[in-house]
Parts: sequence; structure tokens; C-alpha cells
Amino acid sequence: MKLSRPSTQAPDALREIFRSVRTASLDLAAPLSAEDQCIQSMPDASPTKWHLAHTTWFFETVLLQPQASGYRPFDPRFQYLFNSYYEALGPRHPRPQRGLLTRPSVDEVHAYRAHVDAGVERLLDTVDAAAWDTVASVLTLGLHHEQQHQELLLTDILHALSCNPLLPAYRAAGGPALRLATVAPEMHWRAQPGGHLEIGHEGQDFAFDNETPRHRVLLRPYAIADRLVNCGDYAQFIADGGYQRPELWLSDGWAAVQSQGWRAPAYWLAPDDPRLGLAGGAPAAVGWQIFGLHGVRPLAHEAPVSQLSFYEAAAYAEWAGARLPTEFEWEAACADAGMNEMTGHVWQWTRSSYDPYPGFRPLPGVAAEYNGKFMVGQLVLRGGSVATPAGHTRPSYRNFFPPAARWQFSGLRLAKDL
Repeated sequence: MKLSRPSTQAPDALREIFRSVRTASLDLAAPLSAEDQCIQSMPDASPTKWHLAHTTWFFETVLLQPQASGYRPFDPRFQYLFNSYYEALGPRHPRPQRGLLTRPSVDEVHAYRAHVDAGVERLLDTVDAAAWDTVASVLTLGLHHEQQHQELLLTDILHALSCNPLLPAYRAAGGPALRLATVAPEMHWRAQPGGHLEIGHEGQDFAFDNETPRHRVLLRPYAIADRLVNCGDYAQFIADGGYQRPELWLSDGWAAVQSQGWRAPAYWLAPDDPRLGLAGGAPAAVGWQIFGLHGVRPLAHEAPVSQLSFYEAAAYAEWAGARLPTEFEWEAACADAGMNEMTGHVWQWTRSSYDPYPGFRPLPGVAAEYNGKFMVGQLVLRGGSVATPAGHTRPSYRNFFPPAARWQFSGLRLAKDL
């Protein structure tokens, strides 16, 4: 779903989009038990229940309390429980302890959502013309914020389920399907002339502040692969001792390999993994298995490799005699008709630090904390994954994670200098 800039949306149209996004979150949580929705498997992840509550908190705190006359919060204590990182809005429950919140219950969180949804509907019924631009802008940001958490809901619960020796599926393959990746069987290099190019968001559709301002960059001539690195490619890297060869790795990456015991991408299961028997996996002779949202499956050699850290992506590129593209090279290549798998398969690590564009200014007010304060120590990913809402796979979208993160649907595309 794509949202236009707020000023172009009528209240009735925005109301329908609001209902659709809010319903989609509940649909994603529906396959999960109350126990599933409470678990937090690591500090970087959050429980499903928390995602449902925090996205509601955003609408209540940032939209309804400032803009809806007479609005009464569902529970004032939720201001503390479900704030994420907004310092300007006061203290909050520590992030690593979100999994300790057995209460409020899932049912109470659903009641919270219904209360806030009704408040938003009333605001849309009564907002006057003078306040419309502000209300529409905040509501639109909140909808995109919730869509980001829909993706996080899936990646976080997948990590939690991967910690269970039974390796239970989030959803059976016969249920409503996630978008499935399609792949090109061969890799070809696409030469790019470089030069002065315009980078960043343009047009009337919504974009986050970190996608702007549009600006010119100078690129040297380069070549970029027309498809993603797939599981078969990556299996060759493993077979060639990729995880035992320090010369392929950045220093911090090699330290992570040693300290974390990495020997394959996250969720790859070796033939002798004892969990395969508990999960009803295939016999050992089949080879590598992969755990995903639909449970344990045999490795599909032509599927894009996923759940890689930046360190693993960079090591593979070094092994392949190539490198990772910069985010600007990646965005420029989107205009090439010969490119495949650019969006909606796996997030693609780039060699670019997550920095502000020249002339960057954060959104005003509370939303100033949305992106800008994270612009240090992280790497940019582009393209979106099978778990990404469709409107978030635009070429200018900048995702970002620290280099050791590997629980996302993150893979790589190769580039090289010409």
C-alpha cells in the first residue's frame, strides 16, 4: 500500500487506509498464542504484544493527546510501558525487559487498540480545516510507523521461534501466503557509467525524513550484479572454508565469528543438528535445512541467501573477488531495466554508513527523534524483504542496522569497480 503526501488525502480516504493498516497488524498476530506474543528472545527484539501496543501508543501520544479535544487515555500507565525511545515524552520501561510484561494481557492490548482506534475515527469526523494538515501528517507518519513494526513483528517472532528446539512454524505453508521470492538462475554484471546522479526521494508519495533532501552524488563507473547472491552461491563459500579464513573478514567481523561461533547464516541447520529430529526435519542425507516463517525446509539453492550480518556479506564479497555496492550505486542501478530482485526479496547490505544527506533536517516536534539520532555506527540496507510492506520497498528507502545484526531478512548483491 502506498500513501500519498498527507495534504492530498481526504479524511474518508485516510480513514480507510488507517483501518486497513490496523487490521493488518492484528492479522499478523493472529497465528500466535498469548504465550508466543509475550516472548522476547533478545534485547534487540520485542514481543508481538509490545509491537501491537507501541504502535497504538504512537497514535494516542503523538496524535490524539495533542490534537483530539477531550480525549482520555485508555490507561495513563501505558505512556511509560510502551514508549520506545522518545526522550522528549518521558521515561520508559527498559527495552531489554519488554518480555517481562506478562500484563497487560493480549486481550487488554486489543482493548487498548480498539479504544485508540475509536479516538482516531472521532478525530477524523471532527477535525477542522485549519488542523487538517497537522492531523493528516501525524496520522500518515503513524501508519508508516506501524507498517515498519509489522515487519519487525515477523522478524522478531521468527527469532523467538528459532530459539525453541521444536522449531515451530509461525504459519503453516497452506495458510495465507507471504510474498515469495522469485530468482534469476544466473548472475550477470551490469556496467554502470557513473557520473553525477540525483539520489533521494522525489515526487508526491510519502517518504521518511532520512530519504531527503534529494541531492547530487558523483559515482565512478562500476558494475553491479543483476541478481542477489543465492543460497547455492553462499553454500560454496561455506564449503570453501569461508568461516575459517580470517583474511576474508573485517577485524570486527572475525571477532564476531569467533565469539559467536558463526559457521553459517542464522537459521541454517546443518545435517547433524539435533533439532531437526525434534522438528520432524528431513533425513541428514538431504543436507542443509533452513528455518523460516513456514518452518523447516530443505535449502533452496536458487533462493536469495538471507539472515546475514554485514560482516558475513562483506566476507562473501571479498571471497567472490567483488565488494558490496554503496547505497548510491544501488539506488542508481534501480533505473537499469536489466536488474532483477531489487526489491521485496531480502534487504541488501550496502557499504554505506547511515549518515545524513547534505542539508538533512529531521521532522519537526516529537518526530525529530524518529531517524536522525540513529545516524551513527550503522550501515544502510536497501530493497526490502519478503516481510516488508509493499510501500516500503521504494528505491529511496533507507533501512539501517548495526553490522552484526543477522535476524533480519538481510542478504547481499555484489558490485565491483570498472
